Amino acid sequence: MAKVAFLGLGVMGYPMAGHLKNKGGHEVTVYNRTAEKAAKWVEEHGGGLASTPAAAAEGQDFVFSCVGNDDDLRSVTLGEDGAFATMKKGAVFIDNTTASAEVARELDAAAKAGGFGFLDAPVSGGQAGAENGVLTVMVGGEQATFDKAKPVIDAYARMVGLMGPAGAGQLTKMINQICIAGLVQGLAEGIHFGKKAGLDIDNVIDVISKGAAGSWQMENRHKTMNAGKYDFGFAVDWMRKDLGICLAEADRNGAKLPVTALVDQFYKDVQAMGGRRWDTSSLLARLEK
Repeated sequence: MAKVAFLGLGVMGYPMAGHLKNKGGHEVTVYNRTAEKAAKWVEEHGGGLASTPAAAAEGQDFVFSCVGNDDDLRSVTLGEDGAFATMKKGAVFIDNTTASAEVARELDAAAKAGGFGFLDAPVSGGQAGAENGVLTVMVGGEQATFDKAKPVIDAYARMVGLMGPAGAGQLTKMINQICIAGLVQGLAEGIHFGKKAGLDIDNVIDVISKGAAGSWQMENRHKTMNAGKYDFGFAVDWMRKDLGICLAEADRNGAKLPVTALVDQFYKDVQAMGGRRWDTSSLLARLEK
């Protein structure tokens, strides 16, 4: 059992913190910008409640964060009452936010100066993966720090892999999102084409999902897409944030991402349709409007 803090109890962080407490058996203190949500978590799971990130992090062996973006992350780590001010020597900070590789490297340097470890550890698997404790975790950082933290991360993960030095976790998550963008657009176009052709979509997917076209997206999203229901996962607003990070990194490293850039604009269209909180499979709705 370790002493753990968790900063950020959103759609992902709330169940992840729960797994650290219940499955991992750790002593967990939570902080959330909206204090009522943190109080609700403590009422449900037990554990401690902190009023600031600094108070949550003080004396902990491991501190996790899962917040919105680079600015939110800097706020809970380096900002006024940020966690880095009270992290003890030898502790580890694990960031599960999907953020830029640049901020990961910045925080890694700050952690080294403070005498504690840092891992950028974005996750994949969506809300369902978080609730079921089967997330994929892509980690950047030093091997020794990773080895220390992995048994704790395992409480909410199905797969945890060290991808390289600080920032490598975020770069791997970018690849994950790049691949998903193309897959979902292809699936949306396939379903749209099938409907126009008068085919039974369930029958079509039942056959082609067993061949080379098969994917997680196809298996898990085709029925809801076909029914025009788009409230089953990762929101369009968050996907656009992630794709923006991918495209900005591509500008820096010279990678060519034509399909990603195009799908990003398609998601912009979905936002304009009122689909900011629809899940990413709502690319089909754009084709059907």
